[in-house]
This record gives sequence, structure tokens and C-alpha cells, in this order.
Amino acid sequence: MKIQTQYNYEKTWTITNEADLLRMIEEEIGDADPKGTLAYVKDAIKGSKTITVGSCRFREEPKGDK
Repeated sequence: MKIQTQYNYEKTWTITNEADLLRMIEEEIGDADPKGTLAYVKDAIKGSKTITVGSCRFREEPKGDK
């Protein structure tokens, strides 16, 4: 699964690797469980949904995008 991210001030979506996803989530939620939050995000974005954590949005790469 490829995950795209976008901060609320950005206009474009970017494919983000897992290490950066964890760093971004940790920046948004502090010392809460970033790995648990990432697992939740991965489960929640299935089916073309977008999840917002703090000021960052996450979505699964749409089919056909590269």
C-alpha cells in the first residue's frame, strides 16, 4: 500500500515512506503511540477514504496514479 500525505497548507499529495509517516504522526500527536496511529490510518484509508491527523491528511494512492 502506498500512502500519500498532504499538509493543510499544501495543494499536492506526496507519496511518503513509512519512516516519514511515523515522524509526521509523532510531530502531530506528540508522545502518543505513533505506530498504533499509523496502523489505524492504514486501516481507515482503505476504500478511498482520507484521514486527518492534526494538520496532515493521509490517503491511499488512488488506482491509476503513479
